[in-house]
Amino acid sequence: MNSLRENYNAVVVGSSGGIGQALRHALVSDTRANVVQGVDRTTFPHFELGDENSIVEIADDLRQRVETIDVLIVATGILRIGDAIPEKSLAALDGEHMMELLRINAVGPALILKHFSPLVSKKSKAIIALLSARVGSIGDNRLGGWLSYRASKAALNQIVKTASIEFARTHPQCLCVALHPGTVDTKLSRPFAANHPRSDPAVAAASLLNVIDQLTADRTGTFIDYNGCPIEW
Repeated sequence: MNSLRENYNAVVVGSSGGIGQALRHALVSDTRANVVQGVDRTTFPHFELGDENSIVEIADDLRQRVETIDVLIVATGILRIGDAIPEKSLAALDGEHMMELLRINAVGPALILKHFSPLVSKKSKAIIALLSARVGSIGDNRLGGWLSYRASKAALNQIVKTASIEFARTHPQCLCVALHPGTVDTKLSRPFAANHPRSDPAVAAASLLNVIDQLTADRTGTFIDYNGCPIEW
């Protein structure tokens, strides 16, 4: 991460997941990094993405560990709950399942931004990146289906865009983006990607970090894939 200050601090939320773990390991191996803090149920046993009180407590704990955050990556997300599968039609829609996906994929990351952003550096370049998914693109939706997951990621994209506008005022050197990691060989995607090429989590993490390291100010508030190419909202 050569575009950041020397001895930068990084926080990866969702660091026990396939991509999140790979991102944390890659950052730990960067000799320019100072503190690399993972946030998940193993590092903070009381962490619950839908529980605002637990997020407040973790933010307070982070204040004791780091003076500022230079890289904040939110690598959380779920595709399904239990044995449920993504809907193929409106007839398969389950309201409770949809609400839970919205809670985890959109509301939780929004609360992370609310309580972690005061720690984000205002004096030098900072990067806030949230993992989204191409299927969250409204303009790119040509197949239909997966209504709950699509809607939750579309909501996340709106949160990223709106937050980036606020950060432009409060954190002028901060870039806030949504990232599509591609199809990665993780527990989340494996049941639905049997016929699709999948990248190793370590390879995906390296690509994503390379992309955000090269971001310039004009890219804040955008939706970007693992090659740095823009995705329509």
